[in-house]
Amino acid sequence: MQDTQLRTDRRSGRRGPRRAPGDLAASPFRADRDRVSSSAFFARLGGVTQVVSPSGSGLLLHNRLTHSLKVAQVARAIAERLVADPGDLAKLDRLGGCDLDVVEAAGLGHDLGHPPFGHLGEGVLDRLARQRFALPDGFEGNAQSYRVVTRIDVRGAGCEGLDLTAAVRAALLKYPWTRLAQPQPHPRHLPVPPRGASEPEDAPGTGSAKFSCYSTELDDMVDARAPFAGRLADWQQTVEASIMDTADDIAYAIHDLEDFHRVGILQHTSVSHELTEWLGHAVEFAGRSDVELAGDGMRPGCSLERLRRRLHAKDAWIADDEAFVSAVKKVVANLVTKLLEVPFDRSQQAEQAVAAFSGEWTQRLVEGIQVVEQPPTRSGHVALAVEQWHEVQVLKFVHRRFVLQRPDLALHQRGQDRLLSKLVEALDNWLIDRSEAARLPHRLRDLFDRARAEFALLHRDAPELLVQPGEPAEIDAAHLERMARGRAVIDFVASLTDDQAAALLEALSGRTTQLWNDTFVL
Repeated sequence: MQDTQLRTDRRSGRRGPRRAPGDLAASPFRADRDRVSSSAFFARLGGVTQVVSPSGSGLLLHNRLTHSLKVAQVARAIAERLVADPGDLAKLDRLGGCDLDVVEAAGLGHDLGHPPFGHLGEGVLDRLARQRFALPDGFEGNAQSYRVVTRIDVRGAGCEGLDLTAAVRAALLKYPWTRLAQPQPHPRHLPVPPRGASEPEDAPGTGSAKFSCYSTELDDMVDARAPFAGRLADWQQTVEASIMDTADDIAYAIHDLEDFHRVGILQHTSVSHELTEWLGHAVEFAGRSDVELAGDGMRPGCSLERLRRRLHAKDAWIADDEAFVSAVKKVVANLVTKLLEVPFDRSQQAEQAVAAFSGEWTQRLVEGIQVVEQPPTRSGHVALAVEQWHEVQVLKFVHRRFVLQRPDLALHQRGQDRLLSKLVEALDNWLIDRSEAARLPHRLRDLFDRARAEFALLHRDAPELLVQPGEPAEIDAAHLERMARGRAVIDFVASLTDDQAAALLEALSGRTTQLWNDTFVL
C-alpha cells in the first residue's frame, strides 16, 4: 500500500491533466521526457558551447545539447543496469523508486538553464545578480534549469513551466536546497556538507556554491520532494537525481576530453610528463610539505600531488592511495598512450581511436555503478565504486589542468565576461528608461512583469528570503524594483545562445545596421 501511494505521489504535482492534449505518450513520465526534449529551451542548447567553441574549427564538437543527450543516454544505461538486478531494485524501491523515463528526462533537462558561454557565463551572471541587483540567490545554472521547467518555459495556455510530475522535478534537483535558507538546518552547516553545499572559498558568507532552487521556486521544490519524505534526508538527492548526477560526471570526464583532443588543445607531451613524473616520484612527492610543494611551482607531478591531497582532505570516506595510483596508470595507458600519442588528423583511424576511447571508458564507468543505502554526505545513493571514482577524478584533473588553466582560454573568456557584463548593463538601462517601456523586447517585458509579481509575493510572505547576508532587513519599493529588473534581465540573457548574446550587444551598441529580431529569443 505504501509503495502504491508513493507511485501516485511521484506523479502528482501537475497543475493540469496528467495527459494533456498534445502528449503522445500515455505514461506521465514518458510524456515529461517528451516535453523536455520538445522545449525551445532544449533546442537552444545547440547554440551554447560546452567549453571550446567550434567556430572556425570545422569540427563537430560537443555543445550543451549534445552533452545533455549523452548524459541522458548514460543515465538510462545506468538505470537499466540497476533495475535489472533484483537486489539493487529492492534497494531502489526502498529509497523512492527508479523509473527509466524519469532518469532520461532528468538527463535531458539538467542543463536547460545554462547561460551563454558555459560555466564562465554562469559565474559572470552570478556576480552581476548579487552585486548589481542585490539578488540574494544570485545566479546558478542548476537553479535556473529548475526555474525554466517550473516557471518560465511555457507548456500551453494558462500553464507555468512544463507542468512536470513530482518525480521528474525532484530528479532535476541535483543540489536540493536553496542558496541560503532551505531546508533547515541548511546543508552547508552540516559537519561534512554535501558536495556543492559548502560556501565558495573566494566568497565566504554568500551561501552554498551550488544549489538547485531559487527562493521564488521554493514551493515547487517542497512539493516535488514531498513524496520522498521519510525515505530521504531533506538535503539528499533522489535515486534518479543521483543517477543523473553520476551520468553528468561520466559524460563530462570523457566527452570533453574527446573535444580537446580533436582541436589539438590536449597535448600528449604535457599530459604525459605530469602523470608519469608523479608515478615515478610518488613517494618523494608525498614526503614534501604543502609549502615545499607550492614552491616547486609548475614542475610536472606537483599538480597531481595536490589533487591527491585534496581528495584526502575533502573525500576521506573514499580516497585511497592504491586506487589513486591505479587510476593514474590506467589514464596513462588509455588516454596518453592509446589516444593522445597520435595527433588527431580527422582520418578514419583517428576517429576510430576517439570512438574506442569513449566507448570503453563509458562502459567501464557504467559497470562500476553501485547502490548505497547509507551513503556518506558527500555521495548520493547511486555512486561509482572506489576504483572508477578515482579514475573519474584523474580524468577531470586532466581537463582542469591542461584545458581550463590555459592562458589562451583565459584570454577568450575575459572577452566573454566583458560581453555579458555590457549586455546586462545595456538591458538594465533599457528597463530603467520608462520612455522606452512600450518598445522593450516582448520577452523581457514579460519576464519583468513575472519577476515583479514573484518578489512582491515573497516580500509579503517571506521577506527574510529577499535580504542578502549582512544587509539591513528593510526592503523598500525601489529595492524590490531593482531586484525584479535584475531577475528579468538575468532570465533574458540566460535564455540566449552564444551568438544571440554577441549579436544583441552589437545591436545595442550601434555597431551593426541589422535590425534585431526578438522573435528568436525564448
